[in-house]
Amino acid sequence: MTQKLQRFGGAMFGPVMFMIFSSILIGLSSIFMNASIMGSLAAETNGWFKVWSLVSDAGYAVFNQLPIMFVASIPLKLADKAKGNASVEALLTYFVFNYYIQGILNFWGSTFNIDFSQEVGGTSGLTMIAGIKTLDMNIVGAILVASIVVWIHNKFYEKKLPDILNVFQGASLVAIIGTIVMLPLALAVCWIWPIIQQGILGMQGFLSQSGIFGIFLFTFLERITIPTGLHHFLWVPFDLGPAVVPDGNWNHWLANLNEFAQSSQPLKSLFPSGGFALYGNVGVWGIPGISLAMYKLARPENKKKVLSLLLPITITSMLTGITEPVEFSFLFLAPVMFVIHAALAALMSTILYFFGVVGYQGGGLIDYVTVNWLPMFSNHANTVITHIVIGLIFFVVYYYVFYYGFKKLNVMTPGRELDLIEGETSVLEETIDVSSEPKENNAFSAQARQILAALGGRENIAEVTNCMTRLRVTVNDETKLLTDSVFKQAKAHGVVRKGKGIQVIIGMNVENVRSEFDKLLKN
Repeated sequence: MTQKLQRFGGAMFGPVMFMIFSSILIGLSSIFMNASIMGSLAAETNGWFKVWSLVSDAGYAVFNQLPIMFVASIPLKLADKAKGNASVEALLTYFVFNYYIQGILNFWGSTFNIDFSQEVGGTSGLTMIAGIKTLDMNIVGAILVASIVVWIHNKFYEKKLPDILNVFQGASLVAIIGTIVMLPLALAVCWIWPIIQQGILGMQGFLSQSGIFGIFLFTFLERITIPTGLHHFLWVPFDLGPAVVPDGNWNHWLANLNEFAQSSQPLKSLFPSGGFALYGNVGVWGIPGISLAMYKLARPENKKKVLSLLLPITITSMLTGITEPVEFSFLFLAPVMFVIHAALAALMSTILYFFGVVGYQGGGLIDYVTVNWLPMFSNHANTVITHIVIGLIFFVVYYYVFYYGFKKLNVMTPGRELDLIEGETSVLEETIDVSSEPKENNAFSAQARQILAALGGRENIAEVTNCMTRLRVTVNDETKLLTDSVFKQAKAHGVVRKGKGIQVIIGMNVENVRSEFDKLLKN
């Protein structure tokens, strides 16, 4: 079970890796399209703005298609065979699943208390996936469908059918079974998911009338529901109305910005609903603390690579409030840390509000500077300074909580490797003479060949996958493994042995080594 859970957690990293470059594009475009920073150059009619608008759209490609990214990537990690076919099967089945939902709600939406004629987005609970109008389940639906398809693929892909039906073997058989299975699943989702959505939506009245506790609960739920997509049901009524003010916190703050800036009254009395607009602070203060904890936990030889991984997504989080790249790097490995993360985010918003900090702070530093700190500083300098001081305190709190949390729970964050078990030895004392290995054009191929030999050869490999830094292997006979020094000769940083479950610590090159390793297993 541990091996399977580790394998599943590793499968979640695929889309996260694509978020890094996308985050850089979004961060840069946000700066260069901001008129407060770039002046008239960022006017919407200017060519400069239009070019950076295109760059921004390119950056959002991954985030706007995140469910499809997860559906395509999970089978590549979890399928036992024909991984490319499994990925295509999952995509097709996911589209079928959403077409089923579209048809069911189009014909019988009233039965499920869904007005399917609504526009997608907002609090409609609807979204568009690959041109299909469907329920908004975010990545939850994608992971559910992809996991089912992987199970079907592993069980039935090599199933031999009678000769007259052999055209339906392989990928076609998996797609057929998936199409059948998706119909009852779609019916169940149409019944259950709207109930969950309405439950979240119905909480807005309670939250808005619960004072400081309401702010804590609102922020906690907004953060904890991000993987499900249900967070839209929380922030949209508050940001855009009418949960606490008819025109929503966002519009109300901007419409009264000059009035608030010129007033000497406390901002909290001018904008009492502002406690529900503080949820973006986690991206500015909390996420950098998490990233620093990950960096500090990385082994010395991995720190530069980890820095290059974390720096762009952390800066993007701080500038724009897009936190998913960092959050998804540990969400599936340590869900309990994500719950702690949500609780800390809620505590930060609550304390900020308690000390009089309000304003629209659902985004990142760009919003803070342009529509909060700069306009408010002349008459509300104490509030701005209080905001920064509390934010820095929570940066430190986040760092220590996640540093010791990851360490205590043994979470394999990027670049982190477990120490080898003391006294760990192999019953075999043979070594591989690396100098005798054939010269390879691809350095990863040579490393993969040496690691395979150290693992006891191709016949000893039962299953292989990888996470961000480790080759995770299930072997048939753990006694056939060679000593740790042999793995070190193969440029592995170490080996963790847990019965037949072996983890070869490679580092950030693990994807390349895994690719060559798979080739050796096939040949």
